[in-house]
Amino acid sequence: MPVSKHQFNLEPSIDFDTVANKKQQYEVNVLCSELKLKLKVMAGGDNKKAEKKPKANVSGGGKKKEVKKETGLGLSFKKDENFGEWYSEVVVSGEMIEYYDISGCYIIRPWAMSIWEIMQTFFDAEIKKMKIKNCYFPLFVSPGVLEKEKDHIEGFAPEVAWVTKSGQSDLEVPIAIRPTSETVMYPYYSKWIRGHRDLPLKLNQWCNVVRWEFSNPTPFIRSREFLWQEGHTAFATKSEADTEVLDILELYRRIYEEFMAVPVIKGKKSELEKFAGGLYTTTVEAFVPNTGRGIQGATSHCLGQNFSNMFDITFENEKGEKAKAWQNSWAYTTRTIGVMVMVHGDDKGLVLPPKVASVQVIVIPVPYKDADTQGIFDACNATVETLSEAGIGAEADFRDNYSPGWKYSHWEMKGVPLRIEIGPKDLANNQVRAVRRDSGAKIDLPRASLVEQVKEILYKIQESLFEAAKQRRDACIQTVKTWDEFVEALGQRKMILAPWCDEVEVEKDVKARTKGEMGAAKSLCSPMEQPEIPEGTICFASGKPAKKWTYWGRSY
Repeated sequence: MPVSKHQFNLEPSIDFDTVANKKQQYEVNVLCSELKLKLKVMAGGDNKKAEKKPKANVSGGGKKKEVKKETGLGLSFKKDENFGEWYSEVVVSGEMIEYYDISGCYIIRPWAMSIWEIMQTFFDAEIKKMKIKNCYFPLFVSPGVLEKEKDHIEGFAPEVAWVTKSGQSDLEVPIAIRPTSETVMYPYYSKWIRGHRDLPLKLNQWCNVVRWEFSNPTPFIRSREFLWQEGHTAFATKSEADTEVLDILELYRRIYEEFMAVPVIKGKKSELEKFAGGLYTTTVEAFVPNTGRGIQGATSHCLGQNFSNMFDITFENEKGEKAKAWQNSWAYTTRTIGVMVMVHGDDKGLVLPPKVASVQVIVIPVPYKDADTQGIFDACNATVETLSEAGIGAEADFRDNYSPGWKYSHWEMKGVPLRIEIGPKDLANNQVRAVRRDSGAKIDLPRASLVEQVKEILYKIQESLFEAAKQRRDACIQTVKTWDEFVEALGQRKMILAPWCDEVEVEKDVKARTKGEMGAAKSLCSPMEQPEIPEGTICFASGKPAKKWTYWGRSY
C-alpha cells in the first residue's frame, strides 16, 4: 500500500556484453546522437527551441562560453522493444552504476548509493526499535566452518570464491569469502549463549558479500559482489522466532511499497525454493511486466534448530534443562534498486519515487535575451533555500555551458521527480513552473505557497507511481486451474496463480516440463493471504487434491 500523506517527508536473463564492448557501444551511441543533431543544425534544421545562453558573467563582463544546446541524451533502446539493452543503458546513463574491469562487478555511483542510504536509514531505525543491534563479522571464512552445515553449503558451493595465494605463495589452507554469514557467526553464538538470560540474541550487520559463479551478470540484479544487511537472531522459543520472521517481512514490504513504490506479494517459499538449511522461508515477491518475470525482493527465514544443532547453540532454560535455540536470518540487498528501475523507468530514463530521491526537486533557470538573468538566478537560489528549509531535497542547476533544454533531458534521465523552471515570465508573476517527471504534467505555482504545493505534488507522484505499477502488475496476474491454462498463461508471460498439491516432486516436474529457451517456470511463493480453495479443487499439475494457492512463473 502507498505511504500515507501524513508520513510523507520530504531468464531470459538480461544478456550483457563484455565491459569494453558495452562502454564502447554507449560512447558511440552518444557520439552518433550528437553528430546527427549537429548535421541537422548545419543543414538548417529546426532549431527554434534552442534557448539563448545567459552570459557567463551576469554583470556583463567576461568571455562568452559555448553553450551545449543539443538535447541528444535520449536512450538508444526502448523499454518495450529491447528491455535488456534498455536496462543496461539506463543504469549507466542515469549515473547509477559504472562498469568495472572485472565482469559482474560494478561501481555504485553516488546517485544510486544515496538511494541505498535512504533505505538503510529507515530500516536501521526500525530494527533498533526491535532491540536488534548492529555488529560486524569478518569477510573470510575457514573451510572447516563453511563446510560444517552440509545442506547449507551445498546451496552456495558453486558461488563461493576462495583466496588461495598470499603474494606469490600458496596458502596452506584456502580461505573462503563469505557468500552469507550463518557459518561465520554461529560458532560465536554458541560461545555467547549459555543460559536463557542470554536470549534473545539479535544482531544485524551491513556489509558486502561475494557470490562468484553465475552467468549473465546484471547490474543490481545479479552481481558478484553486492551490498546488503543480514540479520541473525536466536530465541528460546519457536513462537518468538515466528513472530520476528513476519515483523521483518513487513519492513521489507514497506521498503518496496512505501519507499520504492513497487507492489509486492508477501508469501512463503516452497520446500524446493526455501533457504538451504532453513526451516521455512518467507518472501516479498515483485514482478516485472516487461519481461514477465518474478523477482525475489527480500527474504526472511526461520532456520528452526538446524544450525543450533550443527553449531551447538545450547542454553539452559528456566527449568534448568538444556535446550537448543531457535534461529532466524533475514536480508535485503542492493537488488531493490534494480527492481525499482525496471518497474518505473521509461524511455527518457530513470523515474525515481520522491521518497528515495536525494534530489526531489531540480530548479532550472530559463533566461532569455534581454532578461533579468541575475534576478532569475536569485529567484532560483531563493526557491532552493525555501524548499530545503522545509525538508525537501532541492538543488539548482546553474551550469552556464548547457542550455535549459539540455538540462531538462539530463535531469529527466536521472529521474528527478519534479522540475521547477524559472524564466522572465515566472519572475514577473512571482511564480514558478513545475513539471512532473512521472506524467510530464505542468503547473504554475505561486511562490507564496510553494512549499505546501510542492509537498502535495511529491506526495501525489509517490502515490501515482505505486498505483500505476500495481495496475500493470495486476494486469499480468492470471488465475488458472488446469495444465493447459497454465502453459497458455506462461506463454503470455503472466504471473500465474494456481491450486497446488504442495509436493516437491510435482514442482520438479513442472520445471522439467516447462524448460526451454525462456527458462523453466517455478513456484514464486504461496501468498500469505490465501484465497479460499473450494472443496474438490485439484492441483493444476498433478491432479491430486490441492492444498494451497501458489504463484508460478519465470523469474530472475
